[in-house]
Amino acid sequence: MPPTPSPDLADASAEPRWRRALVLVGVVALAFNLRPAAVSVGPLLDEISDGLQMNDVETALLTALPVVCFASVGALAPRLATLLGLHRTAFVSLLGVVAGLATRAHVHDAGWFLVLSFVSLSGMAVANVLLPSLVKLHFPDRVGTVTALYSTALAVGLTAASTLTVPIAQHGGGATDWRAGLFAWALLAAVAAVPWIGLLGRERRTHGASSSIRFADVARTRLGWAMAIFFGLQSLQAYSIFGWFAKLYRDNGFSAHTAGLLLGAVTGITIPLSWFIPRATARLRHPGVLLNALMVCYLIGYVGLIVAPHGGAWAWALLVGAGTCTFPLVLTLIGLRTRTPAGTASLSGFAQSVGYLIAVVGPFGVGLIHDATGSWRVPLVVLLALCLPQYVAGRAACRPRFLEDELPAQPDGPM
Repeated sequence: MPPTPSPDLADASAEPRWRRALVLVGVVALAFNLRPAAVSVGPLLDEISDGLQMNDVETALLTALPVVCFASVGALAPRLATLLGLHRTAFVSLLGVVAGLATRAHVHDAGWFLVLSFVSLSGMAVANVLLPSLVKLHFPDRVGTVTALYSTALAVGLTAASTLTVPIAQHGGGATDWRAGLFAWALLAAVAAVPWIGLLGRERRTHGASSSIRFADVARTRLGWAMAIFFGLQSLQAYSIFGWFAKLYRDNGFSAHTAGLLLGAVTGITIPLSWFIPRATARLRHPGVLLNALMVCYLIGYVGLIVAPHGGAWAWALLVGAGTCTFPLVLTLIGLRTRTPAGTASLSGFAQSVGYLIAVVGPFGVGLIHDATGSWRVPLVVLLALCLPQYVAGRAACRPRFLEDELPAQPDGPM
C-alpha cells in the first residue's frame, strides 16, 4: 500500500535545487559530527581518567553519558523542532556540540568535564533525532539514498574520531596530550554549522509534526515499541563497543596506538556498509535478510573475541563492526515505516528516547561487570546473549507497515 501524499512531500519537489543541495550538504556535515563527541573519549579513556583523577564510577558514567543524553534530551527534539523549526534546531544543536567540545578540553575537574560532555552530547542527541525527519521532509522520494549518504558520513566521522584522536593527541611525537585530541573535533563541528546559517532565513515547518502525533500515541503502537526496542538494543551494543573496546584491546596487550587502529577497524567497516545497507533496505521487500547477515557477524565476532581475543583481533573487529551496522538499518526503517515527516519525527523521537533508556545500561553495565570480574570474558558473553532479543525486535521492525495505520486515532490533516 503506497504512502498517502502530504503537503510536505509535494512541497519538497518544488523546492529550488540550490536549497535542496544546501540541505544535503548540511545534513552530511551534521552527520559527520554526530559521533566524535562520544567516541573520541574511548581511545584516550585511561589518560582522561588519570588526568582528571576520575574514580571508577565517574569513568563508567563517562562511557555511558552518550546514551544518557540520547535518552533524556533526544525526546525533546521533536518539540524543539516544532517551536524553532527543523533548520534552526539543527543549527542550535551544532552550537551545543561546538561549545561543549571546545570547553571540556580545558577544564581540570572531573565534574565539569562530565557536565560539558553532557552539553556536547545533548546537541548530538537532538540532531540525531532530527536527521530522519529532515530527510523525509526534503527528500521523500529518496529516503534510502540520502539516508545512505548521511549514514556513510556518520560512519566516516566515527572512524576518523576512533583512529585519529590518539595521533592528534600525540602530535609532534611528544607525550600524549588528551586535551588536544579532544579539542580538534570542536573545530570540525564549527565548520559543519556554516551551511545551516544559510538555511535559517526561510524555515520550512513540518505542519506541527511533533504535536499532531504525540509521544503517547506512538507508545500505543506495536511498531513504535518494536522500533524502540530494536533501536535500544543495537545502541546498547554499539556504545558498549565504542566506549570499552579500546580499553579491552589495551588490556589484551595492544599499545594505545594499535588499540585505536583496532577500534578504527570496527568503525571503518561501517563506511561501505553504511552506504550499501540503507539503499538495499529501501529496495528490498523483506529487509530481514540484511538483519540476518548483520546479526551473524555479531555472533561470530563476539565468540572470536571470547575464544581468541589476541590472535584473531583484526578479524573479530571487522565482524563486530559489521554487526553495528544495524544502526543505518534502523535509521532507514524509521523513514520507510512512516507516511509523513510528522510520523517520521514522532517515530524517531520515540524510538530514540525509549531506545536509549534501554541502551544506557550497556556501557555502564559493561564497566561494572568488568570491574567485578576483572575480565572481559563475562561482559562479552552478556553482549552476545543480548543479540537474541535484538534480533527478535529487529524482525518485528522489518515487517512492512506504517506507523500512521497503527495510531489509535488518525491525526487531523489533509488526506
